[in-house]
Amino acid sequence: MSAQSTPRTLEALRARHGERYRWLVLLTAMIGTMASIMSSTIVNVAIPDLSHYFHLGQAQAQWVSAGFMVAMTLSMLLTPWLLGRFGLYRTYVGAIMLLMVGGIAGGLASDFWLVLGMRVVEGLAAGVLQPIPAIIILRAFESNEQGRALGIFGMGVVLAPALGPTIGGILVEHYGWRSIFFVVVPFCLGAFALARLYFPQQSQSDRKPLDWKGLVLIAIATLSLLNGLAHVQGASHATGLSLLAIAAVAIVAFIMLQRRTAAPLMQMQLYAHRQFSMGALVSFIYGAGLFGSTYLLPVYMQLALPYGAARAGLTLLPAGIALAIVIPLGGKLADRYSPHYLITGGLAILSASLALLATVGPATPYILLVLWVIVGRIGMGFIFPALSLGSMRGMPADLIAQASSTSNFTRQLGGAIGVSVTGIFLEWRLAAHAGDGRGSTAAFDETFLVLAAVCALAMFASWRMRPQETDTPSAAPAP
Repeated sequence: MSAQSTPRTLEALRARHGERYRWLVLLTAMIGTMASIMSSTIVNVAIPDLSHYFHLGQAQAQWVSAGFMVAMTLSMLLTPWLLGRFGLYRTYVGAIMLLMVGGIAGGLASDFWLVLGMRVVEGLAAGVLQPIPAIIILRAFESNEQGRALGIFGMGVVLAPALGPTIGGILVEHYGWRSIFFVVVPFCLGAFALARLYFPQQSQSDRKPLDWKGLVLIAIATLSLLNGLAHVQGASHATGLSLLAIAAVAIVAFIMLQRRTAAPLMQMQLYAHRQFSMGALVSFIYGAGLFGSTYLLPVYMQLALPYGAARAGLTLLPAGIALAIVIPLGGKLADRYSPHYLITGGLAILSASLALLATVGPATPYILLVLWVIVGRIGMGFIFPALSLGSMRGMPADLIAQASSTSNFTRQLGGAIGVSVTGIFLEWRLAAHAGDGRGSTAAFDETFLVLAAVCALAMFASWRMRPQETDTPSAAPAP
């Protein structure tokens, strides 16, 4: 019987590849995650071009990023159910195919709403993919290797948001905004080929029903919250307040439903663990600051500074390389020291970087702008592996998948809200400074300072992630 026709069970794959098998599985998951992250960040440098092409205002244009973020946020909660129902291989390959379809169709679309729809499709796929690597690491690696694995995984993944805007800026200037949608296709094809080789294709016995009521409630809550924030300012503030009230009711109903559902989307017992609950709060605030600033920087460079899309994208490349160098060090340190030290220090560095960006103006040397962005990415290098480990170490093995998806959900929800609020706040400040001498520069400075304050706020929660004496590392068999 040929190797290709041999059943690809977990046991057979482990026997065939030996000790390196868990690294091969992690590499496969990393390729798909890189594709999803790149699809998330690459569009930011195309916002001005899309706005011009479709005649969009700032509030509409930011939905190209926020729509992706909302869809990704919601679908993250589906990952544990999908893994239990369909297994790792089918869940992963299905998400990869959906991501590729969204990229191709988005690049061919001629209507803004179709473009936005394909961004939502890409976001749904990306949300399913995001929690998978952390689940693999926490299940397949020993506790003294988890930080190293997260560092190596992070080193590859962080190159995606660095390369995405750089590649996207060059493509936008030479080929237009459509070209950025096709970038994910080769990554998706590579991820599919690797999954065929290294992911087990065992049938699953978990037939728990999908908590569709919870999914509907959290979707209503998220969409009402983001739309309410968009309408609460200006003439439609009454509509905005109504939507925010609907969001509040939906959140309360969701929590009550999750507490009494046998197979909930989100296990409320996770929040009984202090490290996880504080880590979720840090993830939310950190996500708002991180994604808000990632959205803001390319727009700032093209609207307030004398730079084109390619130069705006190139700014993030040295910072991404610095992050890729620092993050393995952060992973090793997370294996040796309490994660709350690394997270708090990293947040302080990130906050300082955003505050320094508020001092940049048209006369500032380009190299100084790049340096301040690099400083922020160094802070992120210490936060990324420590936040995952600090939130989930000591978690019972049967809750790891739920913990990973919920942690990612809170970070992405913060990111979606951060992108929306950043766009809304920026538009407000642009209007306020319309008659000033500094104009848009002052508006962007104020927005950067708000984001710096948001990241600094997360330090209070991160310090409370100190491990308790009862916390013990846990590991489970690889998925």
